[in-house]
Amino acid sequence: MNKAIEKLMNDYPGKVHFTTTQIKKAASDIGENPRSAYTFVKYRQNCPVVTRGTYDLTSLMPKSAAPKKDPEMSYQSTTAVASVSNDEVFVPAYDKTFVPWGNFTELLKIIKSEMFYPTYISGLSGNGKTFMIEQACAKLKREYVRVQISPETDEDDLIGGFRLIKGETVFQKGPVIKAMEAGAILMIDEIDRGTNKVMCLQGVLEGKPVLIKKTGEVIEPKEGFNVIATANTKGKGSEDGRYSAATIIDDAFLERFTITLEQTFPTIKTEEKIVMKHMKKFEKIDEEFSKLLVGWADAIRKTFYDEGIDEVISTRRLCHIVQTYSIFNKRDKAIALCVNRFDEDTKAAFIDLYEKVDATINAPSEVELTDEEAMLRESMMEDEGGIGTSSSEDWS
Repeated sequence: MNKAIEKLMNDYPGKVHFTTTQIKKAASDIGENPRSAYTFVKYRQNCPVVTRGTYDLTSLMPKSAAPKKDPEMSYQSTTAVASVSNDEVFVPAYDKTFVPWGNFTELLKIIKSEMFYPTYISGLSGNGKTFMIEQACAKLKREYVRVQISPETDEDDLIGGFRLIKGETVFQKGPVIKAMEAGAILMIDEIDRGTNKVMCLQGVLEGKPVLIKKTGEVIEPKEGFNVIATANTKGKGSEDGRYSAATIIDDAFLERFTITLEQTFPTIKTEEKIVMKHMKKFEKIDEEFSKLLVGWADAIRKTFYDEGIDEVISTRRLCHIVQTYSIFNKRDKAIALCVNRFDEDTKAAFIDLYEKVDATINAPSEVELTDEEAMLRESMMEDEGGIGTSSSEDWS
């Protein structure tokens, strides 16, 4: 054993976690090269990192000096301490605003079969892919786990990794392993946002046992386990640049999905039901406005598919407008606030199409001020030395 490490053990009997500073100081105290002691721990012995700059030196301790363990606490039980909490695995609640449509029937059949049948669902943002999977599980009372993919997602996030919990270094199983053990539906959301680090899921997508390399444990997927992934693209990147974070997924990885379902926007009749259910939820029922919103969204989408504009109004955006309408009690203001995220040309095109759907409503860019907003504006202008002529757009 390295003499610096031996000194640490003698100075701190029973302690196994030491910082880089402590390791280097121990070496310096006995006249050894501090850098050599640190290299010995980190690179030659590959001691586990507890937190940044802190290492677990248990493997370097003489057996006689190692902390005593309860014979009942086997390796498996100590590494699973953080995995006993399955709060990520649950049966989702039924949502009263949900309206079955699109691929919902197919999803029900897939989930109900309890077969391992990896499914890939692609479609534009905001058209109900994730919500549909959740509600299919709710209807069938099936447990599910949702994993949100980002460019930073790696094997530790998915399979699991070592964590410091209550002063102890334990292996915490990730959501993928938890779903496998529970026989749950693993929903991988926005899988096309990931990098090649998600390739660690190739074995999972084959329905085979998974070896957790960090612990040596082999996880057998329980009956009923399945993987359903959502994406805005089909794994070939975003050709028009709409989804700049979308990556090109390895073809061998995509081949492991049995089928691909394409999710389009709902029909006018179905979307009217969705909008009306949200109006009931927010206690702001307006059937005329519901029809106007859906007709407007349909006109925008047709123009989009004809390459007349670069953006669309999603079903989710319509629900946002309904919620905003329930707060401000003004149709035009609700629309104006909810299309503000788009560039000026797109906003103008949206407003033009809305005017064509309902010529009786002024362009939402000219938002009418409430009495309170008008008084506040007048007060601020007087403070500046007179009443100005700023437009209501400054207050939208």
